[in-house]
Amino acid sequence: MTDARQVLREVFGFEDFRPGQAEIVDAVAANENVLAIMPTGGGKSLCFQLPALLGDGVTVVISPLIALMRDQVRALQANGVAAGALTSGNTGEETDAVFDALDDGRLRLLYMAPERLAAGGVLGMLRRANVRRIAVDEAHCVSQWGHDFRPDYLRIGALRRALDVPLAAFTATADAETRTEIVEKLFDGAAPRSFLRGFDRPNIHLAFAPKNGPRQQILSFAAARKGQSGIVYCGTRAKTETLALALRDDGHSACHYHGGMEAEDRRIVESRFSREDGLIVVATVAFGMGVDKPDIRWVAHADLPKSIEAYYQEIGRAGRDGAPAETMTLFGPDDIKLRRTQIDEGLAPPERRMADHARLNALLGLAEALGCRRQVLLGYFGETSDPCGRCDLCDTPPEIIDGSVAVQKALSAILRTGEYFGAGHLIDILTGNATDKVNARGHDALPTFGVGQEFSRPEWQAIFRQMMGRDLIRPDPERHGALRMTEAARPILRGEDTVSLRKDSLKKASSRPQARTLVSDEDAPLLSALKAQRRALAEAARVPAYVVFPDRTLIEMAERRPQTLDQMAAVSGVGAKKLERYGQVFLSVITGEDGSVHPTRRRLAGTGAGEIFDRLMEVQTTLARGEDGTGKYLSCTHSTLRQIAERRPPCIDTLQRIQGVGEVKA
Repeated sequence: MTDARQVLREVFGFEDFRPGQAEIVDAVAANENVLAIMPTGGGKSLCFQLPALLGDGVTVVISPLIALMRDQVRALQANGVAAGALTSGNTGEETDAVFDALDDGRLRLLYMAPERLAAGGVLGMLRRANVRRIAVDEAHCVSQWGHDFRPDYLRIGALRRALDVPLAAFTATADAETRTEIVEKLFDGAAPRSFLRGFDRPNIHLAFAPKNGPRQQILSFAAARKGQSGIVYCGTRAKTETLALALRDDGHSACHYHGGMEAEDRRIVESRFSREDGLIVVATVAFGMGVDKPDIRWVAHADLPKSIEAYYQEIGRAGRDGAPAETMTLFGPDDIKLRRTQIDEGLAPPERRMADHARLNALLGLAEALGCRRQVLLGYFGETSDPCGRCDLCDTPPEIIDGSVAVQKALSAILRTGEYFGAGHLIDILTGNATDKVNARGHDALPTFGVGQEFSRPEWQAIFRQMMGRDLIRPDPERHGALRMTEAARPILRGEDTVSLRKDSLKKASSRPQARTLVSDEDAPLLSALKAQRRALAEAARVPAYVVFPDRTLIEMAERRPQTLDQMAAVSGVGAKKLERYGQVFLSVITGEDGSVHPTRRRLAGTGAGEIFDRLMEVQTTLARGEDGTGKYLSCTHSTLRQIAERRPPCIDTLQRIQGVGEVKA
């Protein structure tokens, strides 16, 4: 490693490698296939940048983040390294300079976005460029089980085979399932040399808080750290703009950043953030800034992240210089409902949605943790640790109560209703709220009706949330998010084990205002499933979603839950044409059954003739071979039965004149 250390010192200015870097650099430089899992701020980029300078040829770096690529290229060029990037953010002059350097054989590192691999001529260009190695940054993006799947990453494996060069993949967030898929997609299943360097960032202080005036909570958090560079992540573009304005009004230097901005405006923010001290950027988590700024002192989440991997990735942008940094994540029932809805309305297969729910449950477990948060976080990634002393729960341990009886009551309500309902309906039962739905299903007569009146509705919501965080219950995607009990809950239900709950969460829950919703908690999961089906049909037809059905029609479907096409026809907004085209598809979502209907019967749905047609079919089946079952086979076509149902002949003579009947059948 003599040459490597010399380059480390002369080019990058470091006297020594960080823990774990040297052996990864050695493996990459030796042209081995490598998979390295390293914590954010652990020096991943140096592990592929330095080997690129130890030999000849070009190292192609695939990265999903334009801002990060630009930052790294600028830093390399500042160190005298011939590096360039081909991205959609390039000016014409920048692109020409990259191609000139490639043609002259001067370029050592070429950064590319994965989308670039789909362009024609890229493979030929890379073959001519004397590519010696491929490095993949944010390799978890190749995994459909990860938190940031990018379809274009699937092209990288084919590129490696076509160029016949070694590949080094790097990421900070990959659980065992994601690592397995990375190996399968990038290395064709042939195990690379793997380095798992741990996930702990001991310099980062972890904290969560229930939402209670979230804007003021963020302003107070920022005020206590005035003059320090920070990032606030929001769930929507609109919120980034309003919160950035509120921060400016409060005396901070702040700007917003999201994917809907013009490219030049984004570049201005990136440039300001890289050079200005104390600037706060309020950004959407979905877009991803790709920040390579070492001295970010704090990261706040104004909304709950999508998963525990996304959370870890986002807080990891703080304290990359190793100095102390702080985080604050706000969460509330509306966040959880939104994340559940996003999962349920997605077009992913059921097993993917179930995995996404489990990942969200893990994040809820971290939010509602009873002890050291770092132990919970590292435990998710398969690591163990002692209490860290660098999280809010180590600073101030929460008050814990024995929640076994409350959990038993909740589990009993779930089981006695067939594991077929969401938290809203179950809470109505537990609190003795005799709604129309409770009465209609006879649930007011259950032994569990009214047994939980010692807790308010918001307190029961906190209990159910903590149960999900402990993985005692899970939403069942096959039943539109209805809660079902897991195996882990059975010992508690039988009284063989106990469960602790955070008392402070129950107290805070009781004072939280509840957001208005389109439908009841009971109907919300079904509405999400109906919207997901609408989205799939709309995308297939390339039309806006409302062209299939407007929201108010789906809301009525969710509330009325029609069981037949005739009932579906009575839903407002379901005309004859849409009933024929979409009725059965949406009916299958509601009933959970295929229930295919003959086209002839489908055309009669919603009319009185439909019911007559059904009775004619039953009678025909009974009379097919006579009353004793031995008669000559007799039947009519669907078309004939339809004409009978529509015309309703008053006598035998009229009946036999219908096409397909005749004197004998009449």
